[in-house]
Amino acid sequence: MKIAVDAMGGDHAPKEIVAGALEAVEKNIADIILVGRKEKIESELENLTTKIPENLTICHAPEVIEMGESPATAVRRKKENSILVAHKLVKDGKADGVVSAGSTGAQMTAALMALGRIPSILRPTIAALLPTLQGPKILLDVGANVNCKPENLVQFAYMGNIYARKILGYDTPRIGLLNIGTEEKKGNALTQATYPLLKESSLNFVGNVEPRELPEGNIEVAVCDGFVGNCLLKFGEGLVNSFLAMIKEQVHKSLLTKTAAIALKPTFKKLKKELDYEEYGGAPLLGIQGVSIICHGSSKAFAITNAIKVAVQCVENDLVGTIQSVTEHEKGRDIL
Repeated sequence: MKIAVDAMGGDHAPKEIVAGALEAVEKNIADIILVGRKEKIESELENLTTKIPENLTICHAPEVIEMGESPATAVRRKKENSILVAHKLVKDGKADGVVSAGSTGAQMTAALMALGRIPSILRPTIAALLPTLQGPKILLDVGANVNCKPENLVQFAYMGNIYARKILGYDTPRIGLLNIGTEEKKGNALTQATYPLLKESSLNFVGNVEPRELPEGNIEVAVCDGFVGNCLLKFGEGLVNSFLAMIKEQVHKSLLTKTAAIALKPTFKKLKKELDYEEYGGAPLLGIQGVSIICHGSSKAFAITNAIKVAVQCVENDLVGTIQSVTEHEKGRDIL
């Protein structure tokens, strides 16, 4: 198993990216190809280890796509950028998957250019894991498609269903359509048109779900367009950070609260771990002909290591092949 890691993508690149890749190699999670500016990668490796492992190699890519650049334009103009080169390694059979904390738009563009869509898929989707009272659940799309059609949401549901079964181990995932109310006729034109299509599908569709229900974890897959999903994801991230900051502030207000905090430290630590996005590693870009994991831009070494684990799981469970076979079958039945 070889995973190509974009060493130049993210707020803490290349230092944290290289550190996370090195840890993955040391833990025998996968062989790693670090893609980016060779001299910078070598410099970081020299600071981290006295001997570079044999199953960690470097693929020189001199160009970097900055976060402020137009993704599509930058990928096409900079032919030797690290994100595109990493995906080309998968296309050429030199790597089994890609991990990047760089520009999401650039990663999508690179994946489509180098690998292409699965023929039966209209649009790729980004599937993020949400922490809930009943373990991690899936929300998609979280940013790949701002404007969607009903058939797009139905395909997202099928891909989310496969991811929930193959990677999270749910036998019969419950699928919910994110909406402002649970009644069938609620929502905008998109959700109203999508509802009957999901109802007629072979999925375990349980109807509309409101955002406030998601933390309870009563469904395994929540489906929405990328605009709604991205807003929800970022709101949740900000809410968690504010919640943890409020707890920290209250803890330091008196000797009594400080004493209580010491006793509750293991509980707080467990809570923080369950809410931390770095525990989940990254979000897969589903619907392309290869494994590509999108990481948070502020990912550090721990998150990168976990993202590499996710990539390995996707490859081992033949996620791409399953999505292709299932969606082609459903398309043949005029469902998709």
